[in-house]
Amino acid sequence: MKPQPSYTVTFIILLFLVVLLFFVNVSLGSISIPFTEIFSSFFTEASQYSNKEYIIQNYRLPKALTAVLVGSGLGISGLLMQTLFRNPLAGPFVLGITSGASLGVALVIMGASAIGGIFASLLISKWSLVIAASIGSFLVLLTVLIVSSKVRDTMAILIIGLMFGSITSAVVSVLSYFSSAEDLQQYIFWGFGSLGDLQWDELGVFAAIYTVGLLFSIASIKALNTLLLGENYAKSLGLDLKKSRLIIIIATSLLAGTITAFAGPIAFIGLAIPHITRLVFNTANHKTLIPAVFLFGAIVMLICDSIAQLPNTDYTLPINAITSLIGAPVVIWLLIRKRKMVF
Repeated sequence: MKPQPSYTVTFIILLFLVVLLFFVNVSLGSISIPFTEIFSSFFTEASQYSNKEYIIQNYRLPKALTAVLVGSGLGISGLLMQTLFRNPLAGPFVLGITSGASLGVALVIMGASAIGGIFASLLISKWSLVIAASIGSFLVLLTVLIVSSKVRDTMAILIIGLMFGSITSAVVSVLSYFSSAEDLQQYIFWGFGSLGDLQWDELGVFAAIYTVGLLFSIASIKALNTLLLGENYAKSLGLDLKKSRLIIIIATSLLAGTITAFAGPIAFIGLAIPHITRLVFNTANHKTLIPAVFLFGAIVMLICDSIAQLPNTDYTLPINAITSLIGAPVVIWLLIRKRKMVF
């Protein structure tokens, strides 16, 4: 399967929009910064930074890059899950990855008060929350992988993932019930999601793990296209179903788990972006869909983050609220307009 020639123009337009929205995102905030100052900051030494250049280099550029990674990563992982499970309602978190990350963070935040004193303040830090979320995601992933090696039905893995998500959510609810108001508030704030909390060193670790997940996704393109024909037909074509399923699950877990660990749980993007992409490109070929989803995810997340900044004010809205409020009506409108879901 080869993409139609017209897709080249579409890809160029999407790439242009990503670059444009990236600089728009960097320019917007409590103070507006012209594009000229953004470009000039690239050629200024750190010792000579003005206030605006310091804001650009140490806050807004990392935040914009995080938006690109989060939007594209969630979009791709959602596409992988929808194809693997042949379910248009599947998203990147159906395997219980987010619930596992949430449980890890809940144990750190709500358990720290039991220790008390200076140890609690040392326990609750950016890296401790990232590590806790990563461990929680990994443990859920490990359990799902062990179970997936025992069952043949792919839908059974989906149900098992949802059940693990329910179990971890129940444990978080119990912890929340016995937690103080301050701990509960901190956990809720983490659940809102945030793109602006990463420094360059944290972003480097994030990008490295993200790249590994992206490479696994690209390596799965042939298997994903084959799975569209059905599992039985895929086996008849010589596809190693267990191996392909394992690679797809690992790719999704690396992308979605890392994003949740560093940016918190981000709603809507992973579920909706694949559908928006299919409606625009009208193809099921993952050689076209994966780069298209990458660009659409980055575009939508940059737009949502720009709106969440409430330009020229000191307020920032929760990114989760914006992704749902802006994205869900767009998807509904697209589906009504198309009247048929391409899958």
